[in-house]
Amino acid sequence: MKKSKIHQTIQYTLVVLVTAILLGFTASCKGDDDDDTPARKSHKVVFKAIASAGSNIKTAVYGYDSTNTTATSLSGTTWTSPEITSPAGAINVNVGVNATGSSSASTLKVQIFVDGELKKEGTSSGEILSATANYTF
Repeated sequence: MKKSKIHQTIQYTLVVLVTAILLGFTASCKGDDDDDTPARKSHKVVFKAIASAGSNIKTAVYGYDSTNTTATSLSGTTWTSPEITSPAGAINVNVGVNATGSSSASTLKVQIFVDGELKKEGTSSGEILSATANYTF
């Protein structure tokens, strides 16, 4: 029972940490206000996570700029977000996924697909897995 509470606490802490990091990326980009910036357009975005055999994906935080969605109570070794459309003014997209691994050799990979094209990947390894990726348009 105690192990379960510890894992829940660690997972919650990781979700909060990943969210804070992703929001920090967004905040650091909002100050870039060049007049030479080309016109931005909307994009179709999909996020994916792939964990090694025996691992279990638990939580995902994904979105654009500071608009994020949290998916909880996930399970299994793969996860794919619903397709989202980032608005024309969006600066970046980000994803953070937490999972538990079966051993120290376990891995987790997150991917960002923009308009059907793989743009960014992030990885993690170990028994407590937390992978993030950020892509700027």
